[in-house]
Amino acid sequence: MKNPIAARLLQLRAQLGAMGLTSLGLLGAGALFSVFFLNPLQEKNRQLESALARHAAGRPVQPGMASGKLESFYAYLGKSEAPTDWLAKLYGIGKATGVELQSATYRTPAGEKGAARIERYEIVLPVTGSYLQLREFLRRALAEIPVLSLDQMTLKRETRTDGEVQAELKMTLHLVKP
Repeated sequence: MKNPIAARLLQLRAQLGAMGLTSLGLLGAGALFSVFFLNPLQEKNRQLESALARHAAGRPVQPGMASGKLESFYAYLGKSEAPTDWLAKLYGIGKATGVELQSATYRTPAGEKGAARIERYEIVLPVTGSYLQLREFLRRALAEIPVLSLDQMTLKRETRTDGEVQAELKMTLHLVKP
C-alpha cells in the first residue's frame, strides 16, 4: 500500500461499521453545533445579564413597583362608604336617568370568608327603560361608583317596536375589609 494512513482508515471503517461511522458523524455535528451556535449564544446571554444587572443597580426601588401598586389598588378600593350607601347611590342614578329599578338582590359569595382583603357584594338588578337610558345609567353608575363592576347584562324586548328594554344587570361591589 502506498499510504499507510489511508490503509489504517479503511481498516478502522471496516471495524466500526455503519453504526459506528454514524455515531462519529453525530459526535462531530454536536461539537460543531456547540462551537458555532451554543457558545456565541451563551456569551450573548452573559452580556445581556451583566447589562441588566448594571441597569438595575443604577435605579432605586420606586414606589410604583409591585408592592406599591398593590397598596395603591387597596387604597383606591378602600372607600369609607358602606355597601348600603353605594346601593342608595345606584338607586339615585337610576332615578336621575329615568331607569325603573325593580327589587334588587345582593349577597356576598359563599366560600370567600377568610384572609382575603377584598370583600365582594354581588348585585342582581332587574331594570326597565329605553336603550339610551340604560346606557346612560351604566355610564354614570360605573363612573360615579368606582368600586362597582358590571359582570353580566341580559337585555330583552317584548316586541320589535317596543321602546322599553328589560334588562337584568349583574354587578359587583369590591370593598376592602376594614
